[in-house]
Amino acid sequence: MDLDLGLDPGLSALRPLGGFSVLRTSRPPSPPRRPAAGAPLAHAYALGHGNALAPAHALGDGTAAGPEDRVPEAGVPVEADPLDFRVRKVAAALGTEETRVAASVAHQGLAARLWSVTLACAALYGAVPGLDPRLLCWDPDATAPDDLWLAEVHPLPGDAATVADVVLTAHLAPLTAAVRTRYGVAAGLLWGNAASALAGAGRELDRWARRHGRTDTATRARSLTADLFAHPLLAGTGALAAAPDISFRRRSCCLYYRVPGAGVCGDCCFSRPPGRPRSSPGARSG
Repeated sequence: MDLDLGLDPGLSALRPLGGFSVLRTSRPPSPPRRPAAGAPLAHAYALGHGNALAPAHALGDGTAAGPEDRVPEAGVPVEADPLDFRVRKVAAALGTEETRVAASVAHQGLAARLWSVTLACAALYGAVPGLDPRLLCWDPDATAPDDLWLAEVHPLPGDAATVADVVLTAHLAPLTAAVRTRYGVAAGLLWGNAASALAGAGRELDRWARRHGRTDTATRARSLTADLFAHPLLAGTGALAAAPDISFRRRSCCLYYRVPGAGVCGDCCFSRPPGRPRSSPGARSG
């Protein structure tokens, strides 16, 4: 390992942050009576699993889901199709029958994990681990931090351009393509999810750093977050205020308001849940 970049093999500096910011570098034990899980994320992004929805109907931009948009009752083994397994698990947890709602929430959750780990490393170490999707493994049946583990730690510089390559190019671009293709969720909505997850990760890191008197880390978190929002994939997704606190208002909706009993998120483009006009077959979610 390149010691000049300062990453320790266990990424121990992340542990005090807890939750979404922790990344295991050794495989966690599998729960009893469950097959060992933890396929490389590259497998989850693969498009060879087929289209999970046909036909696709719009959600969140003025049209409602029809019967075709309901989550199918039949499950799939986690090893066979990790992305669809996660979407179905999220749907069950939320109590929603709308597949694209669950797909959007699952997409944003994984984006938040990836941003939280990478931003924290960049701010605390000044370096980031290379999160090659072939080496970063995912257990879609687990929660943070047991959902991800990195087979090998290869340090890279902690600048915004490298962070963008590690997260946006290597992970969120193929993840977004997979969710868009398989579940009919619009690209603009999904990139809004990525931006919202980035702002949330930056905000939590900034707050943690200031609580612990780490003003240098807080400044670094705000600066990195602002620089990353200038990336072409995130520019135009919403309005960011990086100082004094990281706040964000997105220009799209993640569809969470369609979960039974839920309202709109704090950064939503809607001030209140929109109505549910009649469906428009063939439209896309947005």
